[in-house]
Amino acid sequence: MKFLIAASLALSLFVAGCASTGSPPAATETTSGPALIPSGPLQPITPAASQPGSRSVTLLAPPADMWDRIRRGFAMPNLDSDLVRTQEQWYATRPDYIQRMTERSSKYIFHIVEELERRNMPTELALLPYIESAFNPQAVSSARAAGMWQFMPATGTDYDLKQNLFRDDRRDVIASTRAALDYLQRLYNMFGDWQLALAAYNWGEGNVGRAIQRNQRAGLPTGYTDLNMPAETRNYVPKLQAVKNIVANPDRYGADLPFIANHPYFQTVTLKRDIDVTLAAKMADVRIEDFRALNPAAHKPILLASTTNEILLPWDNAAVFERNFTAYSEGQYASWTAWTVPGTITVADAAQRTGMSETDLRTINNIPPRMLIKSGSTLIVPRSARVQEDVAAVVAETGTLSFQPEIVTRRTTVTAGRSDSVASIARRYKLSPASVADWNSVSTSHIFKRGYGVVVYLPVRASAGARVGSGSKAKASSQRAPAVKSAATARSSSKSAVTQTPRGGTPSKKKR
Repeated sequence: MKFLIAASLALSLFVAGCASTGSPPAATETTSGPALIPSGPLQPITPAASQPGSRSVTLLAPPADMWDRIRRGFAMPNLDSDLVRTQEQWYATRPDYIQRMTERSSKYIFHIVEELERRNMPTELALLPYIESAFNPQAVSSARAAGMWQFMPATGTDYDLKQNLFRDDRRDVIASTRAALDYLQRLYNMFGDWQLALAAYNWGEGNVGRAIQRNQRAGLPTGYTDLNMPAETRNYVPKLQAVKNIVANPDRYGADLPFIANHPYFQTVTLKRDIDVTLAAKMADVRIEDFRALNPAAHKPILLASTTNEILLPWDNAAVFERNFTAYSEGQYASWTAWTVPGTITVADAAQRTGMSETDLRTINNIPPRMLIKSGSTLIVPRSARVQEDVAAVVAETGTLSFQPEIVTRRTTVTAGRSDSVASIARRYKLSPASVADWNSVSTSHIFKRGYGVVVYLPVRASAGARVGSGSKAKASSQRAPAVKSAATARSSSKSAVTQTPRGGTPSKKKR
C-alpha cells in the first residue's frame, strides 16, 4: 500500500514538472528580462471601479432606466445660446406638461432608442418627438403633418409610409420611426452636421441648402446659428437642446422624470383575420385607449388583416391576445366590412342600402355634408351574417372614398320670351327637355307664349341671377318646393369632384 501511494505521488510530480517546462503563453513571449516570482502571501486585486478615472466597470453595468440609457448615447454638439435658456425656462415652468409628455413617451421610447443605437445615431434624436408632437402619435398639425414624427403626406409617400382609406402609417409607431430615422440619416449625410440636418427636417432640405449657398456667396459662415431662417426653425434646435439639458440634469430644472424601465413596452402580434378594434382590445385585456395608442395608424373601427399585418400590444398582453384569439368561439371576428358603391348615390340612399342611419354612415366614413358618394367609392358598413370573407387585399390597399357636390335645386318660375320653347328653355339652363316638359305638363315640342311663366328647377346658386329672353327676369317662386337632390342631375351639371384623401392634405414647406 505504501508503495502504491509513493508511486502515485511520484507520477503527479512528474506530470507537474512536464507542464511547467512547456512553452509560455504568447503574451509572455514578448516580455523581456527574467520572470518575476512573487514572494509572500498573495493580495487581492483592487477593483477597477475604485480607481479614480476608471469607467471600465461602470460601462459594463446595464443602464438603470431609459433616461440613463439615453444620456449615455448623447453625441451631438451642445448649443449654448439665449434661445436655449429661453426654452429651458419655458419647460421648467411647466412641470405638468413635462410630466404628461414624458409619461406618454414611455410606450415608445425604448423602441426608438433601440433603433438609434442599432444605426449608431445620437440618442438625442429620441427626444425629437417631444418637440414635434409631444409624443402624441395622433397629432395632426395645421399643415396636415401627422404622427409623432410629423410627416407631411408627400414625404410619407417618399419614405414608404402607407396612406390609404384604412390606415395611415405616418402614425404607425414602428413604420414612422423607421422613416424618420431614414430621413434624418439622409439629411446628416447631405449636410454633415446634425444641427443643419435638424433644421432641414423642420424647414426642408431645399431651404437649408439655399440658405447655405447665400451665406457662401456673401463669404459668411454656414453653421446653424449663422443662417437666416424662419423663427420656427431658429427655435427648433434650441428646443431640442433644452429638453436634452433637462434630461441630462433634471434636478437642476426641478423636473421629475417618471421612471421608464429599460425594457420593451410592446411586442408585435401577427393579425390573422379581420377584427373589430374593440374586440381586439378586449382579447388583449387592454383598455381601448391604450390599444389605440399603440396602433394609431388604424383609424377605422376595423383592422384589416390584408393591410394591417401586425398589431402592437403591451409586452405581457400579447400572449393573452393569442390565447383568447385561438379560443374565440362567439361568432365572427369583424362586424364591419368594406362595400364598393356601384354608382353615384346620395348618403341617404347608401344608408338605406346598408341598414345604417345616415348619421352613423357619415360619422364612420367621415362624409362631409352636401356631397354625393361617387361610383366606385369604398365605404365601411356593417357586415351581414351572409358575409364571412375578409376584405380582399386589392380593396384594402387601393380603396378610395370620393365625393362630388350634391346639387340642391329650387322651384323657379322664368318668363318666356318671344318664340321660347321647351327646347330653348332647356338649352339656356342646361336642363333636359324631358324634365322641362314634365315640370310644365306639356310636350317636348311645345312653344310657350310670350310672358308665360315656365316652371324649372334650378340650382340654388344660379336661380337668383337667371335671365330669359330679351331682358325678362327669372323670379323665384313664392311657393318653394322641397329641394330636389338628383344624382343624375348632379352628374350632368357638375364638372368638378372632391376626393377625400387620408388625413393629410396639400404638402407644405415642412418635411417635403
